[in-house]
Amino acid sequence: MTHELVSSSPVVTSMQVIPVAGHDGMLLNLCGAHAPYFTRNLVILKDSVGHTGMGEVPGSAGILRALENTVALVVDTEIGRYNRTLNSIRQKMASKNVSGQHHQISSATEAALLLQPHEINLRLENVITAVEAALLDLLGQHLRVPICELLGAGKQRETVPMLAYLFYVGDRRRTNLPYLSGTGTKDSWYHLRHEEALSPDAIVAQAEATVDRYGFRNFKLKGGVMRGAEEMEAVAAIKARYPNARVTLDPNGAWSLNDAIALCRGQGHILTYAEDPCGPENGYSGRETMAEFRRATGIPTATNMVTTDWRQMAHSHLLNAVDIPLADPHFWTMQGAVRLAQLCHDWGLTWGSHSNNHFDISLAMFTHVAAAAPGLITAIDTHWIWQEGRERLTQEPLQIVGGEVIVPQAPGLGLTPDMESILAAHELYKRVGMNARDDALAMRYLVPGFQYDPKRPSMGRN
Repeated sequence: MTHELVSSSPVVTSMQVIPVAGHDGMLLNLCGAHAPYFTRNLVILKDSVGHTGMGEVPGSAGILRALENTVALVVDTEIGRYNRTLNSIRQKMASKNVSGQHHQISSATEAALLLQPHEINLRLENVITAVEAALLDLLGQHLRVPICELLGAGKQRETVPMLAYLFYVGDRRRTNLPYLSGTGTKDSWYHLRHEEALSPDAIVAQAEATVDRYGFRNFKLKGGVMRGAEEMEAVAAIKARYPNARVTLDPNGAWSLNDAIALCRGQGHILTYAEDPCGPENGYSGRETMAEFRRATGIPTATNMVTTDWRQMAHSHLLNAVDIPLADPHFWTMQGAVRLAQLCHDWGLTWGSHSNNHFDISLAMFTHVAAAAPGLITAIDTHWIWQEGRERLTQEPLQIVGGEVIVPQAPGLGLTPDMESILAAHELYKRVGMNARDDALAMRYLVPGFQYDPKRPSMGRN
């Protein structure tokens, strides 16, 4: 006796892939200075009962083309069988050729073929995540539950702690680039985030402004900009201003192992953990140097650089190199990031998440993943504070209050798209966003002839 398969959940009726752009400040990092704009890719799905689902991922042209090539694989599929849909995308995009090497079948991201295999996989997961988030958004709306209830063992917490992601900021007035100016009073966050910040006092002023605006109790300074001793002075100043705060520094592996140990040994009263204080050198991997740093200093380590996939996670654990894997759902997928959080819980590690420039859809994605992460989590990264109050893509973005975001009770992501704002961001993309961001270009206004060097700070080179 045969049984006809009956659809038990709505079907995807349309898929839009929309590249968007937003304004950015002259934020400094090891690679240079952020350009005046950043880009993201959106996926917007509609289903047969009239619901709309959304996903947001990084803005490369390769990811955009790959997403456009998945439309036929997503439309007319049942949202309740979302994993089948995601697997069909994986099979389409990455398969074994006759030599056993991974191969891009779609036209996506030719440049990615020049990357290492794990970097290609991360690029593919960006594509998966955009569709995954939108499908989970639809499924949550169908079932009338928030996305966090569909991940792992479901919702683990009512609020998600966020950290104040602080940056050294270049003087935009020294360029002819179209950076925006600030608004509000001179000590307000909306003003200070556009102003030059190169000293410990300026970084503390940033921290104070974020506390006033968002109530943060956790702080992270993006390093790799000044000399290591100067950056340690800045985080020490934050800790002196807020003695009960959790403070960390991320030089993106710019320091040598010896320098990292010298700078951080005995500084556990300042650094709650050290994020990528060192990296590959002298034939040793970043995982090996991080393990040595951890043994020499006793300071817990976090990374988004040396534990970026499951194989790297296995090596990191065998070496006791990393205490806090920062599993950005945009690179691990939402389901993958929660699976890693479950592993961290079982192995006695702490879970966290990396961030890059993003809009409010991604803020909700971060929030739902962190809400479903069991056990210990560290306050998660977010760039949203550099965007908030200026541009948004949803009608009512989630709010950071008291340093936390309340997990939405509404179904799905808990957001309603603002199509007028999305189309305006798309128009901005068409004007400015066609080329990949190159942090070296803006940096050359501050450091003539600047070239990226993974072992030299971008500003403190003399």
